[in-house]
Amino acid sequence: MNDQVKVILAIDPGHAKCGFALARRESDGSVSLLWHKVEPTDSLIEAVSEAGDHEDFSMVVIGSGTESKMVTEKVREHLPSIGILVVDEKDTSLQARELYWRHNPRRGWRFLLPASMQVPPEPIDDFAALVMARRVLMD
Repeated sequence: MNDQVKVILAIDPGHAKCGFALARRESDGSVSLLWHKVEPTDSLIEAVSEAGDHEDFSMVVIGSGTESKMVTEKVREHLPSIGILVVDEKDTSLQARELYWRHNPRRGWRFLLPASMQVPPEPIDDFAALVMARRVLMD
């Protein structure tokens, strides 16, 4: 990957909702999560603008799944000069679940069951977006 791309916005597109993750590749090669959220697909452009308010990003990564084409077109209309990369979403849901539990440690009875047997209590589309961002930034 181009060394000049340091901050990217990743979007996990869906029919009803999208996950967003703003991530930065640090000088040591690690990836930092700067901002994340899950929003209705109808609020796509507002969420993209909100991400830009947190930090400027130089690329948008969009998952190739549901609503990918529509999301790509809307982002391209809103940010015509930014690079857009459409990536494969293979295994992002499983990896997103693991990331969710890393960022939200299990407590109480949840601590007693293996994480692999649990479903997070909230949508994890933002963590799926983070998985895609990490794949691109660590490549």
